[in-house]
Amino acid sequence: MAITDKIYLKNHRQIASQLDTSVPKGAFKGATLDLVFTGDGLAELDESTRDRLLEFAEDFLDCDCQDNPYCGHPERKFVVYLLELRAQGLGPDAIVDVMGDDYMLYAYSGDVLSFLDSAVRTLEAVESLAEVEGDGETARLAREAKRELTG
Repeated sequence: MAITDKIYLKNHRQIASQLDTSVPKGAFKGATLDLVFTGDGLAELDESTRDRLLEFAEDFLDCDCQDNPYCGHPERKFVVYLLELRAQGLGPDAIVDVMGDDYMLYAYSGDVLSFLDSAVRTLEAVESLAEVEGDGETARLAREAKRELTG
């Protein structure tokens, strides 16, 4: 299961109540993306919630694909966001806190830790395969990325 399947709206019940409609918990679920992407009903949300959802849309849903927001780019951008937070030295608990502050999103720290561990293992595999193939540049890049994630 992808990490983006484990990212949730922090106050989804409050949002559902304000919109007087059902809203899924998952931030990257189709109905949630529709709500944020199309902007329908956002005017009915309190200012703080609306501002954070709009920031989420600007940061992750902004792409020119015909299938936007179902093109996969929002999820990829969010994964990059998580990896950048880790590269800044934040641990899983701090990453969850920042997500909440930035976008009113939450995840379980264990899920974030598992994602980060998987990213490191993937980079180790890329490094090993690149070395076997004699691609020193790719091996170096994978090693540097792994170092950023592991501190």
